[in-house]
Amino acid sequence: MSVLVYTENWDGKFKKVSFELISYASKVAEMLNTDVAALSIGNVANDELQKLGGYGASKILSVENDNAKVFDAQNYTGIIAQVAEKIGAKVIIIANNNTGKAVAPRLSVKLKAALGASVSKLPLSVSPFTIYKRSFSGSAFSDVELKTDIKIITLAQNSFELIETANNATIEKVDINVDAPKTEVIDVQKQTGKLLLTDAEIVVSGGRGMKSPDNWGPLVELAEVLGGATACSRPVSDEGWRSHEEHTGQTGKIIAPNLYIAVGISGATQHIAGVSGSKYIVAINNDKSAPIFEVAQYGIVGDAQKILPQLVEAAKQVKGK
Repeated sequence: MSVLVYTENWDGKFKKVSFELISYASKVAEMLNTDVAALSIGNVANDELQKLGGYGASKILSVENDNAKVFDAQNYTGIIAQVAEKIGAKVIIIANNNTGKAVAPRLSVKLKAALGASVSKLPLSVSPFTIYKRSFSGSAFSDVELKTDIKIITLAQNSFELIETANNATIEKVDINVDAPKTEVIDVQKQTGKLLLTDAEIVVSGGRGMKSPDNWGPLVELAEVLGGATACSRPVSDEGWRSHEEHTGQTGKIIAPNLYIAVGISGATQHIAGVSGSKYIVAINNDKSAPIFEVAQYGIVGDAQKILPQLVEAAKQVKGK
């Protein structure tokens, strides 16, 4: 009765989110007095697969199939379901990212399993199996009991610490019947040379308080000095000041960096819903009554155009740049 974790890879390499999932799963497995089996789909070298063992996986199941080279939600759901049935997994853990959101609901229907989405902490108990999660766009928390025999959990990114172990996992190649994808991918174009917003530990984000797209220079520079990514609120992307790829919020990207710096963002409920998982929020706004200050751990009331250059210089001094 292993805990099964689907670990996504990018061009044969695992990122922090995969190790976070394994770390989380290892603690859930301790509560259930069982072990962790990590599932990898695609061509991943053994030395890369072995890294999963360093975070608590005792067994690594690798599925390599030509029909699974490109992500297809329906196909990947079938693979995970077959592997779960093969090892008798009662708990399946997946990242709460775009892939997880596409796969988890399908898997829930296929396995008749209760789904606990966007969980940020360990279960409160395993008998009954009760999870703790954010509700109402992050403005409340709820305890949810999963009553089905099989449970599926999607873990919010950056919500659980990495726990390294000395575990020497075994690697097993699993032969799974995979249907041909229902869609054909003709061309794949990937963004290069820029930190992905969902992977960033630090995010500097701007809103309409930036007043003009011409004022974005210091904000971008601050993100570069800190080694972070840039983001924006929906009104900014709607106006065409910044790319829609940078839009964070309930209708954009849901992120949970260690540090989120909100510059000129009032703090509408829809925006807060997308960034409330951040460990620390710093707000910069000239309106001391702005709702963003209610969720921020630190706040600066003032003109962003005067404050940003000072922050850039301070960051350079700290970074020795």
